[in-house]
Amino acid sequence: MSNMSFMEKLLDGVEVEWLPLGEVTELKRGKRLVKSQLESTGQFAVYQNSMTPLGYYHQSNTNPDTTFVICAGAAGEVGYSAAPFWAADDVHYINSGSQLDSKYLYHFILTQKGKILSHVRRASIPRLSKTVLDKLLVPIPCPDNPEKSLAIQSEIVRILDKFTALTAELTAELTAELNMRKKQYNYYRDKLLSFEEGEVEYLPMGDERVGEFIRGGTFQKKDFTDFGVGCIHYGQIYTYYGTYTNTTKTFISESLARKCRKAESGNLIIATTSENDDDVCKAVAWLGCDDIAVSSDACIYKHKLNPKYVSYFFQTECFQRQKKQYITGAKVRRVNASNLAQILIPVPSPEEQARIVAILDKFEALTSSITEGLPREIELRQKQYEYYRDLLLSFPKSDEAA
Repeated sequence: MSNMSFMEKLLDGVEVEWLPLGEVTELKRGKRLVKSQLESTGQFAVYQNSMTPLGYYHQSNTNPDTTFVICAGAAGEVGYSAAPFWAADDVHYINSGSQLDSKYLYHFILTQKGKILSHVRRASIPRLSKTVLDKLLVPIPCPDNPEKSLAIQSEIVRILDKFTALTAELTAELTAELNMRKKQYNYYRDKLLSFEEGEVEYLPMGDERVGEFIRGGTFQKKDFTDFGVGCIHYGQIYTYYGTYTNTTKTFISESLARKCRKAESGNLIIATTSENDDDVCKAVAWLGCDDIAVSSDACIYKHKLNPKYVSYFFQTECFQRQKKQYITGAKVRRVNASNLAQILIPVPSPEEQARIVAILDKFEALTSSITEGLPREIELRQKQYEYYRDLLLSFPKSDEAA
């Protein structure tokens, strides 16, 4: 059965009337709470200027089953809560009344989000006027028969909620699969890079037989150009790069690059500062052909080992355990190059390093595939929901409503 024939059967020839939201619902603005009134835990979530609860409060000012719209900050974002909550003064919440199912209203307003966002005033703090929502036209099937109208709305909600539930279920399954694969990968990586006593020699990373650390420096983000000499900024190591790379995301001018310290192919680039202990000393192996510039708050490790082997070692529990004793700083956590030079690394034969790398490359490829596939699959499901939502809520409009 086609979607159009389904809608025709559902409506069964009934009239659809488009009415302003302000005429068929009670649109209210929340009440302000000061920070001192908020609680870290509590019974009722407090929504203010985003879709993330600001905190909790011991009272609510909404009913269960309420649709709401943020009117400042994340202005135009639409939410729904099955449980009562406290709407603060930057939130409009809607008492749907007797003509509208609140969840039906929520799904419909989502179809109008683009129109709502086009009316947001973009100042220092984006704001949305209540008048925009009051004038928003809402389709009411079978307006002269409230019981039948609510039944039609309820059936539309049932279908759309099912799509939402399937998306959530799939997301949970894929996330669980990803977490399992990551744990499996971490286990084998640590196992492959752990050796029995006497099996291999553990040497300080700064030992002349292994390598040396050189501080980066000179350029900043403001120096990025569209082309020129490749460069890696320490912040990109956290957000963009993985275990290794042969291309850079950004460039700097040739004249500036001449003043910079550079990494050669096979060197490791290590972020030596971070806001947390886990990320500090995250590393990427540079495998490109050309030398690249490295920013301050990073250092270059020039070594005689397999570059991927060293980069994988930086991810192990063995490395993480050793680095903790050298972390300094309060808000910004830091490990300096001289301390990194003291960390012990197992040094098996070049052949064994290559064997370990080959195995870990396969695990990383599998994990990356799942990691990349997860958001794509979720996006596909979301688009599927939006497609059917728009079909189910695309009622015919009279000339006046259009």
